[in-house]
Amino acid sequence: MSKITPEVTKRIVVIRIRGSLDRSVSIKKTLGLLRLHRTNHCVIIDDRETYQGMLQKAKDTLTWGELDSQTMKNLLIKRGQLQGGARITEEYIKKNTDFTNLDDFVKKFLEFKADLTDIKGLKPVFRLHPPRKGHSRKGVKYPYTVGGALGYRGNKINGLIIKMA
Repeated sequence: MSKITPEVTKRIVVIRIRGSLDRSVSIKKTLGLLRLHRTNHCVIIDDRETYQGMLQKAKDTLTWGELDSQTMKNLLIKRGQLQGGARITEEYIKKNTDFTNLDDFVKKFLEFKADLTDIKGLKPVFRLHPPRKGHSRKGVKYPYTVGGALGYRGNKINGLIIKMA
């Protein structure tokens, strides 16, 4: 279990939307530190000040927002992979962790009482499909605030993850 400071209050899901062509070396390094090496890859972080700075630096390549419990459960079931490519199941959670079921893990994860590393062998990056029916309105070159796909989305990131899972 990781040590979390008291000001950390929510889990943030980050999705890489654009590739690395015509990106500066510092942005490529930031994406590497976030473990977002390819488009349509997704990671879950907390809202530390350090991560917020990284998100602002790479905002023209990423989209992010707050994660809810139902989306987290669907993400683990549909796109969560163990070492060797196996999928996560309720039986695996019950047998190999201290949690009774997946709902229990998700609840404790969102309350910062558990971490993804508590599931042995879980890969920290979720590989998603491109979104069904495409990115909304203006595409991947504009910020979300003006109708594109990039930048901060708030709770609407959950709808994008459902389209991509």
